[in-house]
Amino acid sequence: MLTRRQTLQHLTVATALMASPAGIRMAFGAVPTDKRLVVVLLRGGMDGLAAIAPYGETSYRRTRGELALPRPGEPGGLVDLDGQFGLHPALASLEPLYRSGDLAVAHAVGIPYRNRSHFDAQNVLENGTHLPHSTVDGWLNRAIGAMAPGDVPVGLAVGANVPLIMRGDARYTTYAPQVLPDVGTDFITRLERMYRQDPILTKTLADAVQAQAMKDDVLGQPRKGSRRDQGGAQAYFRESFGAAGKLLADRNGPRVAVLDTDGWDTHAFQGTTGGPLATQFENLATGLTQLRKGLGAAWQESVVAVLSEFGRTVAINGTKGTDHGTGSVALILGGAIKGGQMATTWPGLDPRHLFEGRDLAPATDIRALLKGILRDHMAVPEGDIEDRVFPDSRYVAGLPGLIRT
Repeated sequence: MLTRRQTLQHLTVATALMASPAGIRMAFGAVPTDKRLVVVLLRGGMDGLAAIAPYGETSYRRTRGELALPRPGEPGGLVDLDGQFGLHPALASLEPLYRSGDLAVAHAVGIPYRNRSHFDAQNVLENGTHLPHSTVDGWLNRAIGAMAPGDVPVGLAVGANVPLIMRGDARYTTYAPQVLPDVGTDFITRLERMYRQDPILTKTLADAVQAQAMKDDVLGQPRKGSRRDQGGAQAYFRESFGAAGKLLADRNGPRVAVLDTDGWDTHAFQGTTGGPLATQFENLATGLTQLRKGLGAAWQESVVAVLSEFGRTVAINGTKGTDHGTGSVALILGGAIKGGQMATTWPGLDPRHLFEGRDLAPATDIRALLKGILRDHMAVPEGDIEDRVFPDSRYVAGLPGLIRT
């Protein structure tokens, strides 16, 4: 939770940024590095087995059932990466990045948390420890503090609020795009959880939700997940990711950014080549394309890490969706990445190898990816990574070989 002092401090910078005549330009002063790092959070537990499908795995079609995607070469089929794994067709625009060595995939990754609460898992993903709610600041903010001590606001949070991962003592700024996403169920639930100890805030939130529902009904606003609603979502991805790229590309701009996205919880009617999840993948691909475009020449100095708090169950559920799972996938992009590789230890989908008989087993701790990136790309000293950024995690070694040399 931000303190009052921190809130006022960051609000001052954010207000100046949003009020600048060019809309998204502002001088930040000298910054300590030319390297860029972007973290994209996919809240809701993205189905990694749909994003990067292990179509060559013997048990894939049997265990996924109706959610198994068509093979490469079939109508609407997967985009083959290496003969075993394939991109979801809605992510096909990312294939050239894999071929050019600007995209690496880390499959079967997970955080050190094995329960299935969105809120606790997101907190662990952001706080950088092995326990939910164990810190009031985020690992990205602590990493910024290690790489840029002082008053230079190296960090940037894009969105309507500042996620935990960016909160802390190190200075950062914020940017809220003009096109903001509709408030989703995930966000409302998080607010309800946050407000539940305060009867006044609880009632105020409940009244607001009820008033919005009434307004939507009267005005005929699009329902969540409808095609009209997704038009707004795509605009948000396009604008927020593009703006982040432009801000990071500025010679005196921020160097580290976080982008926060909702809508990855797919309990019902998840779909395969069409449906809500395919639309989310299209939005994500659009956003990443705009991010690269905005970065321009700075793309060559950039790493983009796309992460979710956990994956989904392997098998379909009774409402044609998937439930909260464990192992997921991380996409690592950028000109600084040594891509074109599956940075994966694959546990397999045979029921004997699943976590608790239902989930893709996590074989790689997400912190291993992040430690490798911070060490080899952002030049954060290993001592700071172990003692400050990811405390109590010395048993997790930073993954080598992700960054071009």
